[in-house]
Amino acid sequence: MDRFFKIAERGSTVGTEVRGGVVTFFTMAYIIVLNPLILGFAQDADGKYLGGGSAPNLAAIAAGTALVAGVMTILMGVVANYPLALATGLGLNAFVAVAVATQMTWADAMGLVVIEGIVILVLVLTGFRTAVFHAVPAELKTAISVGIGLFIALIGFVDAGFVRRISDAANTTVPVQLGPTGTLDGWPTLVFAIGLVLVVALWVRKVRGAILIAIVLSTVVAIVVQALTDTGPLKDADGKVNPLGWSLNVPALPDKVVAAPDFGTLGQFNLLGSFSSIGVVSAILLVFTLMLADFFDTMGTMTAIGAEAGLLDEQGMPPHTQRILVVDSVAAIAGGAGGVSSNTSYVESASGVGEGARTGLASVVTGVLFLLSMVFSPLVEVIPSEAAVPALVLVGFLMMTQVKGIDWDDVEIAIPAFLTIVLMPFTYSISVGIGAGFIAYVLIKLVKGKAALVHPLLWVVSALFVVYFAIEPVRDLLT
Repeated sequence: MDRFFKIAERGSTVGTEVRGGVVTFFTMAYIIVLNPLILGFAQDADGKYLGGGSAPNLAAIAAGTALVAGVMTILMGVVANYPLALATGLGLNAFVAVAVATQMTWADAMGLVVIEGIVILVLVLTGFRTAVFHAVPAELKTAISVGIGLFIALIGFVDAGFVRRISDAANTTVPVQLGPTGTLDGWPTLVFAIGLVLVVALWVRKVRGAILIAIVLSTVVAIVVQALTDTGPLKDADGKVNPLGWSLNVPALPDKVVAAPDFGTLGQFNLLGSFSSIGVVSAILLVFTLMLADFFDTMGTMTAIGAEAGLLDEQGMPPHTQRILVVDSVAAIAGGAGGVSSNTSYVESASGVGEGARTGLASVVTGVLFLLSMVFSPLVEVIPSEAAVPALVLVGFLMMTQVKGIDWDDVEIAIPAFLTIVLMPFTYSISVGIGAGFIAYVLIKLVKGKAALVHPLLWVVSALFVVYFAIEPVRDLLT
């Protein structure tokens, strides 16, 4: 095992890799619950729900989500030997539910996801995706890692309810605030605060398994708090909102430990149905939008993980880049074929790297836990996001420390780096930050008379991002 995964060579141990894989799973397990909530309640153009029928099929979507994530994460570990986990991409799944499925059947929508994955796989196998990665300046790659660090820290704060969006009814231009009312309130927020204090304290004391210990202890506290206070969820089954409730899982000891999985979404896709239902041009534009987001999200994520793990070479490239990208592309296809939307690399993998993971063994552990969660879903649902996301805040800090590698006195790189860093958390999108940074870099080189120094691929990619940002006017013009 040590020879296959190069554990000792990368300065790790089997125990460290196992801990890292477990931590990554805990920080990603929310997708098993969240993906069904995003996809399961959306109706397609025929008024049907994903999986078929006139009622949501949440259990089938959860099982499919765990199955595809488990298989693809294990594949990443075995084929690419990289501590990177994959699951249904957030943002991509919402786009499929809101903008794609509403125009066609769910089978047609998942067929588009499969096509998008096939296109990306072709780009990888032809070397285009890797070539683009080589064309990006090293300091811009560093900015991508820093931006992702801020992004995942914000994800942690938002998922815990520590940072909240202000309701439009408040009639204010301020978009977010501290807690539900501008102050911290509610038992779930207290659990998050305890978890954050624990993970920081254990980390600075250099306790082995600091992140994992903090998640487990915070979950225990959450179960006790729920038992004593009966706080309940943020939104109940009737749609009633409790702003002081648990944001996703309500922590409580389960009635049962195992439950039989339902794989009703598997194979529910129609490869070319969308072209007849909405037209060729509209279908191609939807594929383009999905592809561009998926294409650059992974590039940024694998760079950030490699930088945090100290696995990047002098050109800022992780080991086995081609294999990583192939597996990620196959994951997009598998997500569509599994009926659970495109699967992609997760920035939450950084939590496992923060625990010490350096090899694909950690991914294998994470993948196995995803597979086990199909039958042990009652146990997975015990862990509230408030107990898991303090790890993201700590890892966000660790990734932020790379900012010192950017020359802030050189405006030709500093401005693109700044836009890359701030727009990821501000727009809640890795792709938007990368696209803004690329366009700014090319534009500044152009106005300073240094256009010849820009790699030709960056011109191509920047032009594609311009189309990406203007996709709605372009769609209106062409259709």
